[in-house]
Amino acid sequence: MRRRLFGSVRARATLGATLVVAVALLAAGASVLLALRSNLTDQASSEAESSARKVAVSIATGTAPAALELPDGDDTPVQVVDGDGRLLAAGEDLERISGTGSSAVKPVTPPVDDDGGDDGGGDDDGSDRHGGKGKGKGKGKGGDDDSYAYGEIADDAEGGKGSATVDGETRDYRFAALEVKNTRQGDLTVYAGASLSAEQSAVGTALTVMLIGFPVLLGVVGAVTWLVTRRALRPVEGIRSEMSAITASQDLARRVPEPATHDEVARLARTTNETLAALETSVERQRRFVADASHELRSPIASLRTQLEVGAAHPELLDVDGAVADTVRLQELAAGLLLLARLDAGERPGEARVDLATLAGEELSQRPAGRVAVRTHLEPVEVAGSRSQLARVVGNLLDNAQRHARSRVDIAVRAEGPWAVVEVGDDGAGVPEAERERIFERFVRLDDARARDDGGAGLGLAIARDVAVRHGGALTVRSSPAGGALFELRLPVAPVA
Repeated sequence: MRRRLFGSVRARATLGATLVVAVALLAAGASVLLALRSNLTDQASSEAESSARKVAVSIATGTAPAALELPDGDDTPVQVVDGDGRLLAAGEDLERISGTGSSAVKPVTPPVDDDGGDDGGGDDDGSDRHGGKGKGKGKGKGGDDDSYAYGEIADDAEGGKGSATVDGETRDYRFAALEVKNTRQGDLTVYAGASLSAEQSAVGTALTVMLIGFPVLLGVVGAVTWLVTRRALRPVEGIRSEMSAITASQDLARRVPEPATHDEVARLARTTNETLAALETSVERQRRFVADASHELRSPIASLRTQLEVGAAHPELLDVDGAVADTVRLQELAAGLLLLARLDAGERPGEARVDLATLAGEELSQRPAGRVAVRTHLEPVEVAGSRSQLARVVGNLLDNAQRHARSRVDIAVRAEGPWAVVEVGDDGAGVPEAERERIFERFVRLDDARARDDGGAGLGLAIARDVAVRHGGALTVRSSPAGGALFELRLPVAPVA
């Protein structure tokens, strides 16, 4: 059952279309998810860098880390870390953090007093530990400047990924690390994070939609392909069914249904009907051939048997000449039938070079002088093919002309461009125009003026045309200048050796 199902064109087409769409959807879905995640991650990185830069600007303009106003809420956790990895400032409600320069959440330095001093006191002359003058907002006791010196903010921030727990809620964050150099506390690094919740939510939603929508879409594609393929192949099934019925009934007169479309299936149906018509014609022709051959063979065999039986009973009454004539006629008929059978079987003509003028001369020399004169005009011209078959053609044309001529037969051989032309004409009654194609059919003999047949079976012209066609040429008939029939044989000239 499985083999029968997947052995059908409809099943294979449906499976193939579904697989192609599935691959396309997977590739498109993966691209969308990657692009969405990349864009949202870049957006979170930009937000984190913006928050870190705001804090860095406050530090660079003289605000002490402990006095910084850090962002509130769980969307932007912030840390300020010195060069030794000590935490100098951190966002409120920060309980745990990873992915930054320090995992500490509580600052180690005391907050700065409002008047600008600190618990440790500064140098009496108000200078910082680096030897620079303070330029803060307030003055300490005795008028000394205890504020932080201006710092230098790095041009670019480094990115990273981590997590943090703020006010009991743990989230993933995108962190930006921005360095501030030459402050009173030395070189500091500001870490600020932007939540990846939007990115994770958007990616999760898109993935859920894909996991639900893709199977549904594949099902729709498979169902539509199945139905469309079924509709498209319905005429093919009709053709198959009718061909099966024709095979069972052996009725070649039946034809397959032709769809009223202009697609490949309609062309298949028309070609099938043309093949059936050709096959019907061929079979009918074969039947007529067998019937006519049987009839033609029956006459000389019956005549020969009668003469032999009479001769056996009465030797003095034996007609030897009649028996020989019947035997020759029977031999010629058998040879003609054998040649037609070989031609029908597709026998190739061969590639021998034959001079038609020489061939025509040989055929004329084998015929005794008869009641009609033969005029010749023979020019040497060579063709490629079977010498025996071409001799049979020229001989049949000469026999036909001599049989129906009144007083003269003309034969000419010449070259016309790429063609070798053999013309055989007579001054007889000619062939009616309506019968000029029918005389080339097998076992056809015309009545009236051309009925003076001295025993021909009606195979000569049929054999001549078949041989001409097999050699790539043609044999036609028209009226001759003398009033009779003019047969023209055209064959391709042999290429120059």
